Amino acid sequence: MSAALLQAMTATWPAAQTRRVGPWILREGEGGGNRVSAATAEAPVSTDDLRDAERGMRDLGQTPLFMVRAGEDTLDALLDAAGYAVRDPVVVYETDVSALAERDLPRLSAFTHWPPLAIVDEIWRDGGIAGPRRAVIDRAPAPKIAVLARADNRPAGALFAATHGRIAMVHAVETLPALRRRGAGRHMMIAAARWARDRGASVLALAVTRENAPAVALYESLGMRVATSYHYRVGA
Repeated sequence: MSAALLQAMTATWPAAQTRRVGPWILREGEGGGNRVSAATAEAPVSTDDLRDAERGMRDLGQTPLFMVRAGEDTLDALLDAAGYAVRDPVVVYETDVSALAERDLPRLSAFTHWPPLAIVDEIWRDGGIAGPRRAVIDRAPAPKIAVLARADNRPAGALFAATHGRIAMVHAVETLPALRRRGAGRHMMIAAARWARDRGASVLALAVTRENAPAVALYESLGMRVATSYHYRVGA
């Protein structure tokens, strides 16, 4: 299931372009962040293969960056020996859609819609999801949805979700700092699960950095469980 989750993640948060170079998939992120810029190994790699990937990423105007998935210990050791530093250890959480969708959702607490409302874009922009990162949302294939949360009668948070097969992936979760701990994150996740259930998805998942303790606490309080993990290795 972990491979399917990572496939859904890349399908619903897509790079601008991808190309195969030997055992690698190289991604052109156009400034959209690690997830859409990191190369992944699809077969065993050698030091020579690493040099090919480095050249390919530099030709794209990108600093060499690799995603190392759970179990890729040989790749991790190769990159470590080549001087690549660990960046942003990430965990991928999943849960049964129907279980989350059945949780209580207070009236007027979260709204699903597409295209995103202007206030959703404002919330994303305040959270750093603008320009190239916002473009990732636009190029993600349908079905997809934006969720707006309200708390204290004010807009409080936003997220993006899209489906790939029977997996719904959540991305771009942002809650306004002044309205945190008001249930906005919980309500958005439940609304996203209900939307996903209505589109035939059976699993809801998302990726979050390990160091994001408030987000980790929220997802675990919703009964989500760690399905897999990965980290990045970045060069100079």
